Amino acid sequence: MPDHSPPPTLPRLRQPASRHSATGGSDTSGAGVQTDHRRKALRTRKQLRTAIRLALCCGLALSGPAASAPQPMFNAAQIVKWEAWEFAGETDYSLVPGTVADSESARQVVRAACDDATASGLIHRKVVDLTRTPVMQWQWRVDQVYPALDETTKSGDDYPARIYVVAQRWPRWRSRVINYVWSSSQPRGHHWPNAYAGQFIMLAVQSGPENTGRWHTEQRDLREDFKRLHDLDIEQIDAFAIMTDCDNAGHETTAWYGPIKFLERNPAQSGTAARD
Repeated sequence: MPDHSPPPTLPRLRQPASRHSATGGSDTSGAGVQTDHRRKALRTRKQLRTAIRLALCCGLALSGPAASAPQPMFNAAQIVKWEAWEFAGETDYSLVPGTVADSESARQVVRAACDDATASGLIHRKVVDLTRTPVMQWQWRVDQVYPALDETTKSGDDYPARIYVVAQRWPRWRSRVINYVWSSSQPRGHHWPNAYAGQFIMLAVQSGPENTGRWHTEQRDLREDFKRLHDLDIEQIDAFAIMTDCDNAGHETTAWYGPIKFLERNPAQSGTAARD
């Protein structure tokens, strides 16, 4: 709002000789106030125009601070359309009603069927700001794990379900990845380097047949995990993926994936703990 209060001091202005007060002297007070008010009004209009230009340029809202962006969330209908990522043939990913997989929370889920020595995933290349939403939450279910498998070797590098998270760095070989896996043989909470690429760290969030056949909701604090496993303090991830593969050991399995969400950190919870 323009300021209409009088200035603390009025400038002395030379007035035309024809202008006189009732007492015969020069009346400088009225003209001085009017001139100063005009200057203040012009200055206020210039400031307002500058503010409008900055708002339009930078995408600011004059009515107040911009609303916070929604937390990223991807449902099954979106996940099944992600880019195919093939290693050896194609795992069969399909969208099915949640009732088919006994899901009580998801209307639709992704079914991943691996029965022909295939290895492929579905990847989504999207930057997620971990300074705002560092916690990834997802739902999954596995019906069968792989027997007698040493997952630390190339011949045993198969997982009935996994979630990839990629932190891209340059040159590209410096990128780092965490695989949150449903392990067939490694204990829950154990981590190890991938047999094919040391930049990939495998972390067993679920393990063995004990919890197969039912849905689980997991949560991981990605910033904490990248710091702990890669000694990197990252502020964003650049891609994430789901994958069910059976190419190395030649076993069969069916896995199911529900929504994937990125959430704000809850200070009351430990971010590195996986939860059912």
